[in-house]
Amino acid sequence: MGTQTGAISADTPASDSQGHLTGYGTKAYRSYVLNALLFVYILNFLDRGLLGIVSEPVMNELQITDGDFGLLTGIGFALFYSIVGIPLARYAEVGNRTWIMTICIALWSAATALSGMVGQVEIGGVVISGFVMLLLCRVLVGVGEAGCTPPANSIIADYYPPKRRSTALGYYAMGVTAGTLSANLIGGPVADAFGWRTAFMLIGVAGIVVAIAFRLTVKEPPRGYSDPPGAVRPAKASFGDALKELSSKRSFWLMAAGATLASFCGYGITTFQTSFLIRTHGVTLTEATLLFNVPSAFAASVGVVMTGWMAEKIVKRHPNAIAWLPAIGLVACVPFYLLGFSAENKWIALFGICMGAGIKYGYLAAQYTIGQGVVGARTRATATAILLFIINLLGYGAGPPFIGYVSDIFFTMSANAEGFADLARASCKGAALQALPEATQAFCRAAEAKALQNSLLITSVLYALPAVFFMLCIKTLQKDLVAK
Repeated sequence: MGTQTGAISADTPASDSQGHLTGYGTKAYRSYVLNALLFVYILNFLDRGLLGIVSEPVMNELQITDGDFGLLTGIGFALFYSIVGIPLARYAEVGNRTWIMTICIALWSAATALSGMVGQVEIGGVVISGFVMLLLCRVLVGVGEAGCTPPANSIIADYYPPKRRSTALGYYAMGVTAGTLSANLIGGPVADAFGWRTAFMLIGVAGIVVAIAFRLTVKEPPRGYSDPPGAVRPAKASFGDALKELSSKRSFWLMAAGATLASFCGYGITTFQTSFLIRTHGVTLTEATLLFNVPSAFAASVGVVMTGWMAEKIVKRHPNAIAWLPAIGLVACVPFYLLGFSAENKWIALFGICMGAGIKYGYLAAQYTIGQGVVGARTRATATAILLFIINLLGYGAGPPFIGYVSDIFFTMSANAEGFADLARASCKGAALQALPEATQAFCRAAEAKALQNSLLITSVLYALPAVFFMLCIKTLQKDLVAK
C-alpha cells in the first residue's frame, strides 16, 4: 500500500483550533490516507464483481444452473451485506473506524481466498456441495464488505475540512467504477491463464496484505477534528425519526422504487453479461472482459458524470431535471440493450451494450441527490442507509436470481419442445456435458445460449419501468426538497 508519508506529523497537528481550515495531519499524509481508502474501495468492488466475471468456469466446474448462480451473486451476498451494513454504520459513529475497516477487509479477503478452495465436503456424514460452500463464502464476503464505506466516509470527514470534503468524497467514490474495471482487467486474464480458483486466491491473499498495511499506516483521527470550532453536531437520529420524516416525502419513495428497479436490471445484466458473450459469441474469458466489459464499464462511468453535470447546468431553468434526465436515459437504453443482446455480430453487440450502459446509469446521480436532498442534516445519513438497504436487498439481491431462473425456465421449455424433457440443465455443464451424446451436446450449447439471451432481452425491456417512477417523482420533488 506504500509508505506512511507524514505519519509522524499526523500525531502532532499544528493547532487543534485550526482543524476546520487545515484538516488532520499534514497535506501529504491526508493524501496518503485518501488514496489508501480509495484503494480499499477498489478492492471492495473488485472482490464483489469477480464472481460474475468467472461465471462460466464456475458454473461448469460446480455444475450449477444459471438460477443457482444467480443466488450466489444475488441474495447470497446482498442479504447479509444489507442487514449487517446498518449496525456497522451505526457502530462507526462511536467505534474505532480504522479497526472496523481492518477487520472487515481481512474478513472479506479471507472469504474471497476461501472461495477459490471450495469443493464438496463431508461433515458428520452430511455431504455439503461445492455450491453451498461457495454460497457460505459469498455470505462472508457480504458481511465483510458491509464495513467498508460507512467508516471510510466518516474518516474522510475528519481528515478533510468542510471546504475540501466534497472533492475528497468524490475522489473516494471513484472506487466503484475503478473496482469494476479492475475486476475485469485482472480477474478475466488471470482466470483464463491460471483458472478461476487461482484468481480468487490471489486477490484474496492480496487483500489480507492490504488489511495489515492499512492498520499499520492509517491513523484513527479524532472524531469531529475538522469541524468548525463550536460547531453543534446534531443528535444522531433514530430509525424512527428518519422514517417519520421520510413518511411525508413521496418523491423519496418514488425515487427509491425507480432506483431499486434499475439496479434490479443492472445487477442482473452485469452478473450474466460475461456468460452471454462466451455462450453466444464464442469469445474467451479474457476477450469478454477486456473487449466488452471494460468499455461498457467506462461508458457507464461517463454516463453518471454527464447526467449530474447536465442537471447542474440546466437546474435554474429546469429544477426537476435531476429526475427526468435519468427517466429519459432509462427508456432510451432499452433499444440499445435489445440490439446488444440480439445482434449476431459481436461488434454490433459491443456497440449496443456500451451505449445502453452509458445512457442508463444517470439514475445514480438522481439516487443520491434526491435521497439526501429531501431530508435535513440530522436524518441524512440514516435516510441514505435506508435507501441503500432497499436497493441492495431488492435490487442486488433479486436481479441476478431473476435472470438466472428465467433462463432456467427457457431452457426447460426448449428441452421439452426438442425431445430432451429428461435432460437436467446441470448435465450441460463442464465434465458432465462431455459424457453426453454429440446430438445432446449440440442441443445443450444452443439451448444454453438462447435461454440466457432471452432472459437478458426480457430484463432489458424492464428498464422502462423505473423511468415511470422517476417521472412520477417530479410532481412532489420541489415540495419535498429541504435545500434548493
